[in-house]
Amino acid sequence: MPKSKRERKIHLTQTNKKDRDHKTKIINDVRDAIDAHTNVFLFSYDNMRSSKFKDVRIAFRDSKIFMGKNKLLQLAMGKSASDEYADNLRSISKLCSGSVGLLMTSRPEDEVLEYFKSFTSDDFARAGSVASRTVKVKQEDVANHPVSMIEQFRKLGLPVEVKNGKVAIMGKDEHQLCKKGQELSTEQCKALVHFGHKLATFKVEIKCRWKEGDYVEF
Repeated sequence: MPKSKRERKIHLTQTNKKDRDHKTKIINDVRDAIDAHTNVFLFSYDNMRSSKFKDVRIAFRDSKIFMGKNKLLQLAMGKSASDEYADNLRSISKLCSGSVGLLMTSRPEDEVLEYFKSFTSDDFARAGSVASRTVKVKQEDVANHPVSMIEQFRKLGLPVEVKNGKVAIMGKDEHQLCKKGQELSTEQCKALVHFGHKLATFKVEIKCRWKEGDYVEF
């Protein structure tokens, strides 16, 4: 028999009253969501953009999603057998680090797994990410832009000039915006946006599931 939910006794030290109240509310919200739903899934994500994750929130509007504040999520679930909120929640708690979140839902497990398996979206890369491929622009690519873009392109590292009334790459037929495996700068990312090259893929991966004391890793 699984043990019952533990008492909502929360120890938050070295914080002022306002912070304590806020943190206590988050912890209680997590526990309320555990009580209200059948399954708890932990997911990881890459190249997060709030505009992209909005689709996930809409798809699971009957469920509850928590992201960020991993330490509070761990406190809510418990870190050991002696303080976990319910049997085996500590198994999920130990994985709450880095870019992860929790999904509390009563949807069937296979439905949840199928949704996230097919959920990917191409997006523009952010500064500091690594280029997934080499990208080059040709004369016709820059010629499609107005001459007023010259100074902006130069600030982004493109060697351009005005030639025959059009924007042109200086002294060659093409210019390399980035190289595969290279860490991207802010300027490179802005240039990639200008020319419509999406090098990042936003995806969410389900890592494990908890259900009434039963814990499974995927």
